[in-house]
Amino acid sequence: MPRIERRAEAVWEGSVARGGGRLTAVSSGAFDALGYSLPTRIGDPEGKTSPEELLAAAHAGCFAMSVAGELTKREAPPQRLEVKVTCTVDEVAGKGHLVVQSHVDVVAAAPGIEEAEFQAAVAAADAGCTMSSLIRGSAEVSVSARLV
Repeated sequence: MPRIERRAEAVWEGSVARGGGRLTAVSSGAFDALGYSLPTRIGDPEGKTSPEELLAAAHAGCFAMSVAGELTKREAPPQRLEVKVTCTVDEVAGKGHLVVQSHVDVVAAAPGIEEAEFQAAVAAADAGCTMSSLIRGSAEVSVSARLV
């Protein structure tokens, strides 16, 4: 795969407690001015996003592509994959608030593959997922997967 660069931008105005920001996908234009703030980050989202939600979305998207690739290698391309990621932030003694876990839940419709081979494909997908690798630098990644 060639070297890839993507750009996003954050604009923040005001204090951390009372201010707010907007996130924009500069490279693609896929989203513009997504709102975020401390109150919506740690409380009710009120229709706004957070860095942690965007990390969960990136992890889910990357993982789904990785599983699709692994299943295709095994001649069982998926009909459908549902990948849900829960990103957990917690206070770590002496370090403040950190992402401590990203849990991935995969549900796959992939005719022609047995359970053991499916689980091997998911494990290989996890090993090859760039977001899993990034997150493992400082947090735990856990995965559950099932065929339907």
